[in-house]
Amino acid sequence: MLYFTLASKAYARNLQYRGAHMVHNIASAMFGYMYACIWIGLGKDHVLGDYGTQGMVSYIAFTQSSLWISGFITNGLGIPQAVRTGLISLDLLRPVHLFTHLMAREWGQIAYQFLYKSLPIYLLYVVVFRLQFSGSWLTLIYVGVGLFGAAYLAICMNYLIGVSAMWTTESSWLHWGNHAMINLLAGFFIPLEWLPDWLERFAWLTPYPYLLYVPTRIFLGFGDVSLLWGTLFWCALMTSGCLLATQWLRRKVEVQGG
Repeated sequence: MLYFTLASKAYARNLQYRGAHMVHNIASAMFGYMYACIWIGLGKDHVLGDYGTQGMVSYIAFTQSSLWISGFITNGLGIPQAVRTGLISLDLLRPVHLFTHLMAREWGQIAYQFLYKSLPIYLLYVVVFRLQFSGSWLTLIYVGVGLFGAAYLAICMNYLIGVSAMWTTESSWLHWGNHAMINLLAGFFIPLEWLPDWLERFAWLTPYPYLLYVPTRIFLGFGDVSLLWGTLFWCALMTSGCLLATQWLRRKVEVQGG
């Protein structure tokens, strides 16, 4: 009940800024539209692999919409700011685990972004590009599982980035480095199979393909649902990492500036 309340509060807080967030939607939709137009232009002279022109447009539409679920997560789940202000000491004193506390709060924001950002942006692309979904309800369930796992992985990754603020006065470079890796290794703009062979093999050694590429492939009907086992593996590994990092964090509570 506590975690549901935390998530609900985060969701309700975002509702107060729906007007301002509409600007984000417009900007995100415009970027996705430009990316799609690039592939439409390339499709006039190239086959574009198994996707085809319309398939690549669908690919871009889905990844651009999914970024609000697994890409645009609170920087470090707010831990770097808490370290700078000293509130991290109070957070650690709460009768609730720091990781689950911050995760519940972030789930509320992700739920808001899914309803007010991902869905509207994708529905706009459906109208503009006349996209069609040829899969089944079972496919949608698998996609939902993939997106849920992707969101959880994103939460874990940002939690670990946030925890690093206890050992460095500036952790924003990790946040932006992580965002760059999402663009490159998660298959945001270019499918992984089109990357150089060595880079594709390296990408599959990381959790990044499971943030965007795997759910997108399943949604388009190209991906093997067995890839979701990889999502489960990384979720378990990341959870262990977050719990271990929390133990280290409790042993080193050094508030920057006093």
